[in-house]
Amino acid sequence: MTQPTANRREALLAAALNAADRGWHVFPLRPGFKLPALHGERTCNGTGPCAGGHRKWEQRATTDPDRIRAAWTRAPFNVGIATGPSGLLVVDLDTPERKGSSDAPDGAATFGALCERAGHAVPDTYRVRTASGGTHLYFTAPSGVRMANTQGTVADSVDTRAWGGYVVAAGSTTPAGAYEPLCGPVVACLPSWLQSILQPAPKASTAPSVAVAGQSRRYADVALTTETRNVATAQVGEREAKLFRAARALGRFVAWGDLPRHVVEQALQTGGEAAGLSASECRSTLRSALDWSIAHNQSSRRTA
Repeated sequence: MTQPTANRREALLAAALNAADRGWHVFPLRPGFKLPALHGERTCNGTGPCAGGHRKWEQRATTDPDRIRAAWTRAPFNVGIATGPSGLLVVDLDTPERKGSSDAPDGAATFGALCERAGHAVPDTYRVRTASGGTHLYFTAPSGVRMANTQGTVADSVDTRAWGGYVVAAGSTTPAGAYEPLCGPVVACLPSWLQSILQPAPKASTAPSVAVAGQSRRYADVALTTETRNVATAQVGEREAKLFRAARALGRFVAWGDLPRHVVEQALQTGGEAAGLSASECRSTLRSALDWSIAHNQSSRRTA
């Protein structure tokens, strides 16, 4: 039996107020859907909240209970959470069907494998089951750091939402199903090892010279020595994570032509084995981390 509109509106209002009470900035989504219910720039008449210029959903998202009540008493809007203003980073573990493949591993599997390679358990934090059968993992973003959305940066079928992004809050419903909380309300801080994967490498000069190229190679050599030493001296419980991060960090120098891949692999393999990892563990971690880093840094430094 379909829930009466008035009851749906009250339930969604409660969901919006609950999110706002946690400090999360909310805005209305179209009833039964995931798209913002606010007007776009083309139809903006420059009045009300937009009197000083068009304000998009991220700018209009609010924690003000009076504004929330005024909006949600008009219609049974789904609830959007603007992750950036809310101080959140949400990891979206999608289903393979949503990525155009029914036989690929889902986001939960690839993220779990990543956590295992990094030497950590899957973080225990507030999570929401999405209408499509995926999962949203909520994390408190690090203060003073402006994290951006990513797609596939962490692993296959794993996206993240931060500044410039939003998620559908628990309590919302779509034709595909409902968004439901899967555990208690505690939101964990974003793990530092996951932050190191999400934050892009610093951009270098876009107008290199011979001197700059030579300096870059010297920097790469120093980085290789430093990362290898960090891996070789890693303690039990952090060895695989340090090897993984080192390979991600050095892979960009391989992509830029500053270091040969076999030199990086040999150095980190030696460092990993010196720390107590098996040869096969080192090879597996190095292969996946270097493949990802090289692929994502092919054109990120400079043009000739």
